[in-house]
Amino acid sequence: MIDVLLGWLAQGLWPLPWWGVALFALAVTHVTIVSVTVFLHRHQAHRALALHPVVSHFFRFWLWLTTGMVTREWVSIHRKHHARCETPEDPHSPAILGIETVLWRGAELYRREAENDETLARYGQGTPDDWLERRLYAAHPALGIGLMLVIDLALFGPLGLTVWAVQMVWIPFWAAGVINGLGHWWGYRNFESQDRSTNLSPIGVLIGGEELHNNHHAFPSSAKLSARPWEFDIGWAYIRLLSILGLARVRRVAPRPVIRPEKQVIDMDTVRAVLRNRIHVTANYAREVMVPVLRDEWRRADASCRDALKRARSLLVRERTQLDAAARGRLDQMLSLNERLKTVYEFRQQLAAIWSRKTTGSETLVEALQGWCARAEASGIEALQNFARSLPHYTVAAT
Repeated sequence: MIDVLLGWLAQGLWPLPWWGVALFALAVTHVTIVSVTVFLHRHQAHRALALHPVVSHFFRFWLWLTTGMVTREWVSIHRKHHARCETPEDPHSPAILGIETVLWRGAELYRREAENDETLARYGQGTPDDWLERRLYAAHPALGIGLMLVIDLALFGPLGLTVWAVQMVWIPFWAAGVINGLGHWWGYRNFESQDRSTNLSPIGVLIGGEELHNNHHAFPSSAKLSARPWEFDIGWAYIRLLSILGLARVRRVAPRPVIRPEKQVIDMDTVRAVLRNRIHVTANYAREVMVPVLRDEWRRADASCRDALKRARSLLVRERTQLDAAARGRLDQMLSLNERLKTVYEFRQQLAAIWSRKTTGSETLVEALQGWCARAEASGIEALQNFARSLPHYTVAAT
């Protein structure tokens, strides 16, 4: 009997080889990641989908067990991040606080903001407030992670402590550090949203699809984070599976432009479609006009100018408000030396100004877009002309 007890204390109730324990740790941390991205992020914070009460409560219980996070706190901090993104009020902006601070001290920033009663009151509306939340999950968050420690030790003996430690650092590092930090500092951008968000990888698996962070900031209320054919969002795959099983209902996904090639006239339908899809229009303009013109200018330039033109790409496509003073100075200097690039850059600014006229009447908006297209046609820049000819094809009507 003593030998059995000692064996249990040494190996636990589930003696596995080291690689089996590692697979278990990866599996349970992945469930935690899915709980964060599907339940906390897309369901609770942005209301992009509805979840069956059983599924919703499983996610709540699992997060209490494996992270000790309180739903209202997480949701409040995330909503405030969107509302105050890249400002001094942003709870975790690397542009304000520095990348090293957010990457390595992200959990500390989270805990500090979670103690801000004003943040919770203003941004925590609509989160769970039932008996279990008030008396257990929110009242005793440490109890959950303590119970998880007991379970891990019971399953694997002393090795369970390592499994538990991995579980405890998984979300603080990957979510609070990597997504909040690197997701606003390094990567590629599909859309020029009004912030510095980036996509870390086109394959969103390790962090549940949250790797596609720029896509999310462009369309915060979308249940699907992938936007390009080559991008994969595993969180969306789980949502589709839950939908098939009748356990979830998608409320919103990012809008896609409706294109009718036979439509050749700019009318109010065109204006509505362009306004509705302006972030797509801006992305298409950068891809179809600015980048090709920059590439042509690079080919024509001599060796002394090519390096400067190569570095200019990120400055050209980035929202001017997201450039610091030094970057704006470099951009303005480069534009002053290249007439074609200056032209396509100014046309982008003029196009953005059209949909910024919120109080302008419908007829004036139509005339403004028609005038923009006429000037683009007369520019003599082929890429700009082709883009102008594509705008009348936009429509809000189904094809």
